[in-house]
Amino acid sequence: MNDRHYETPDRRKSGFMYVIAVILLLGAGYVLGMMSSGMRYPILKEPEFKQLNASYKKIMNDYLNGADPGDLINGAAQGMVASLKDPYSHYLVGEAGEAYTQSYEGEFFGIGANMRQEEGQFVITSVIKDTPAERGGVLAGDTILAVDGVEIAGKPFDELLGLVRGEEGTSVTLRIQRASEDEPLEITMKRAAIPVHTVTSERLEDGIGHVTISRFAEKTAEEFKAELEKLQKEGPLEGLLLDMRSNPGGLLTSTLDIANILVPKNRKILDVVYKNERQTVSFMSRQKESWDIPIVVLVNGQSASASEVMTAALKESAGASVVGETTYGKGVVQAFRAFPDGSVLSITEAQWKTPGGTWINEVGVKPDYEVKLPAYASIRPLATGAEMKLGSYGENVVTLQTMLRELGYGPIEADGIFDESTEAALKAFQAAEKLEATGEFDDRTGYRLLELLRDKLESEDTQLQKGIELLQTK
Repeated sequence: MNDRHYETPDRRKSGFMYVIAVILLLGAGYVLGMMSSGMRYPILKEPEFKQLNASYKKIMNDYLNGADPGDLINGAAQGMVASLKDPYSHYLVGEAGEAYTQSYEGEFFGIGANMRQEEGQFVITSVIKDTPAERGGVLAGDTILAVDGVEIAGKPFDELLGLVRGEEGTSVTLRIQRASEDEPLEITMKRAAIPVHTVTSERLEDGIGHVTISRFAEKTAEEFKAELEKLQKEGPLEGLLLDMRSNPGGLLTSTLDIANILVPKNRKILDVVYKNERQTVSFMSRQKESWDIPIVVLVNGQSASASEVMTAALKESAGASVVGETTYGKGVVQAFRAFPDGSVLSITEAQWKTPGGTWINEVGVKPDYEVKLPAYASIRPLATGAEMKLGSYGENVVTLQTMLRELGYGPIEADGIFDESTEAALKAFQAAEKLEATGEFDDRTGYRLLELLRDKLESEDTQLQKGIELLQTK
């Protein structure tokens, strides 16, 4: 006998079958893995994905100046959404996405000072009560020179906001120039929560409450209730003048919460219809206490989206009268998703109908009473940094001449030529407003012109006057 070992035919067959089984299992695992990846990442199944992947690898391997992978991928996402050619769908990267989500929140973290750009510099226009800016001694009229050592003259306004805002409790130092001081001052503050107010109110004659909603944000419904309570404490309300002129819209949830106060119970607010009409969601009023006070709604051509939802619901389900101009006509709904790095994908995913079944996209909501504002109300603001003097000409000069004429500074013909009569009128205006009477246009002059035109419009607001007249007759 020797010690060699020979396999029998059965054992060899068994080993062969085992190998085949392992190969089949591996193959099945690979196929299932590919199927799973295809289900999780459907983009992998598209033929063009190979081109995208090849482009990415080529850039990363060979682009002369190098590239950041995150920038490439974010750029691809932005391009993908841009290819939809939908003005309401966006992919916003990082800080831009964070700013988007913050715009709907009830607060942001900063110092509590309002600013404007003037002659390439940033000037504090007002300070919000009980904020870090007020407690730190910042005053209206102060000019910001630097933020945390970063010179900000000439920088974009958004960049300044990015420097001033930040995480709650963190410190920020402003270097400012005050007119009464020879040397700049440095003021260090800790950022705190600054409330964003979207609702204001005033009590007019005959018990009419004038409530303005500037947009629909996270806390708009809470603010609306608070303003109503304040007005009602001052005395019985005989009419509600709901002003949504130039309201760009916002969150549907806040819109529904306010509609539930004003629209009778079980009356329809709107229908939201999704892709291919696969789903329609009807929103009905869940009003708890009946609202018997007459309502007039004020709108214009810049009233859009959620403000149009509210206008149509009040008009068709609550018997409100609508005064002003046909609204913008944004009858589609966006949903947004925020990613861990702050980036946001916002896409159009549905459209909506009024309670009466009307599609308003690109059509708008028509007022019951069409009333236009005086022509000067639509004068465009002159751009920051615009320069005009004797000899200048163009559209900016036409705008300046129109502003001066509306404020009573001579019968200047708005011909777009900055002549001696325009110079004299501008000098007269500057002298009357205690500005340096150079006869040349600058930012300070432009801001003062706008302020006075706004004041003039308050007393000549034909839409507001018509709304009051309707409520008085009701």
